[in-house]
Amino acid sequence: MKLFQTYDSPFPSRVRLLLYAKGIEVEIIHPPGFGASEETKAEYLKVNPIGRVPTLVLDDGRALPESEVICEYLEDAYPEPALRPADPWARAQMRLLARICDFYVVMAMVPLFTLAGRSRRHWEPAVVEAAAGKLAEALAYLETFIGTEGYAVGQGLTQADGAIAPQLVLASEWIPSVFGTPDPLFALPRLAAYWKAIQTDPIVARILDETRQGIVVQQQTARDRAAKAV
Repeated sequence: MKLFQTYDSPFPSRVRLLLYAKGIEVEIIHPPGFGASEETKAEYLKVNPIGRVPTLVLDDGRALPESEVICEYLEDAYPEPALRPADPWARAQMRLLARICDFYVVMAMVPLFTLAGRSRRHWEPAVVEAAAGKLAEALAYLETFIGTEGYAVGQGLTQADGAIAPQLVLASEWIPSVFGTPDPLFALPRLAAYWKAIQTDPIVARILDETRQGIVVQQQTARDRAAKAV
């Protein structure tokens, strides 16, 4: 199998968490046209016409986009070890937390992603403040439902951890460092406790390290490209 992905995006990270936990070997491919690359996505669009990462390509050539769908496929195709709780309520909690990440946390960060790609002279303090407020509001939803035993749900690793942990790298580390905003986890004790605990899980620690390194590489590539354009 092949996984088309980038290391700075949190969405492939949730797929890699399942791959690592289940011991599934795949070929990792960085598709053209992502990050600060000057390449186009033309070739990648032949693999995934949606044009986003990740995409899982099976050995027979079938391609599956969208991180949540890929994770569900991997659970069905490789059921052991399970990263879905056996209890129906716990499984629903897992899906709820992942959905909050996808529909509320990510959408709250979009304006900040957009600003980060523009020159600082175009940053409007009111826009940054409003986006930070929306992000705090979305993270408060996670605060309400997050587990209290070291993992998002119950006492073991689930798909929800793959959805949440990479997003917290952006929310708690990248955004404050780039925009000078306070760490939103200061006001969310349950989520802050989860964030501290989940980083001690070796599989989560691995994907977080990859995510952090991916962000550094992407930012350096962007700076190098900007310097050449001057």
